Amino acid sequence: MFKQAILLINLGTPDHCDPASVKHYLSQFLNDKRVIDLPAWLRYPLVNAFIVPLRYRKVAKAYQKIWLDIGSPLLVYSEQLKQTLAEKLGDNYQVELGMRYGQPSIETALASYHWDEIDSLTVLPLFPQYSSAATGSALEVVFKFFAKQWNLPSLTVQHDFYAHPAYITAYADMIKKHTQGRNIDLLLFSYHGLPERHINKSHCHAGCDHLSPCPPITANNLYCYRGQCYASSQLIAKELAYSSDQYAVSFQSRLGRTPWIKPYTDLLLPDLIKQGRKNIAIVSPSFVMDCLETLEEINIRLRQQWLSLGGKEFIFIPCLNNSPLLLDMLIDLIPKN
Repeated sequence: MFKQAILLINLGTPDHCDPASVKHYLSQFLNDKRVIDLPAWLRYPLVNAFIVPLRYRKVAKAYQKIWLDIGSPLLVYSEQLKQTLAEKLGDNYQVELGMRYGQPSIETALASYHWDEIDSLTVLPLFPQYSSAATGSALEVVFKFFAKQWNLPSLTVQHDFYAHPAYITAYADMIKKHTQGRNIDLLLFSYHGLPERHINKSHCHAGCDHLSPCPPITANNLYCYRGQCYASSQLIAKELAYSSDQYAVSFQSRLGRTPWIKPYTDLLLPDLIKQGRKNIAIVSPSFVMDCLETLEEINIRLRQQWLSLGGKEFIFIPCLNNSPLLLDMLIDLIPKN
């Protein structure tokens, strides 16, 4: 009997939290043409002469604040998910984990399969909302690997799962768990940001103004990352029975001076204080694993900003990590032979 291969893909992490390791990781990450989508003659000097040299020490300090005794949180949680999924699926499956940047790489994961025993591969990028910078970049590596192979297995690629019922329920349950019995004025959905030009390049024809909430996903905005983020938020809020004035959507982690999708999380906080909202809960559904962007950017820096503005309650809601509902969702995404 042939086995089914399952490839989990996550974004990546430095091997260690020292400056040299972080510099190497940032160089690999930011030189990706899908991440900084500028011509190579402009991207290469911008990244390697300015962005990385000016940022890597600061980023290393940020990683040091959240690094676990056994390694990077993103890698630790991803490995735990891989192991738990493999145990739940059983011997008829071979589950591997590949990182787009860093180790274990996607190429290493693909090379580790026993291809003579496998007739199908399901690729599961752990990015709920589609973006060319994350999902597209990871899948490009997968396709390049198979472009060099003589024998090709049956291939299933998961595009996104921003509206999958188990993903929505899992995040709604996580929010309930951490807010139950606590008074909050607003639930803030903070998603990883992208440059606005990425949305324009995704052939979005929904007629958005880049400031108002996005309309529902249709053929006009099928690949719109911002639209999918709003769709996820609306579905989770509906699951929680929240009205539109009980939650807000924003975007974090912008880099450089080019316009990024709005509203910006850090610039939204002063407005919330002016509205008289002092108690907030914040969740980041663009990630399924806690990482630098959730543990340091949100739970440390954004918390400090909120308190310095006069905010009172700041409830950090962790990612799904290795929750049973996330496992059930991934299993549901795997084709059944």
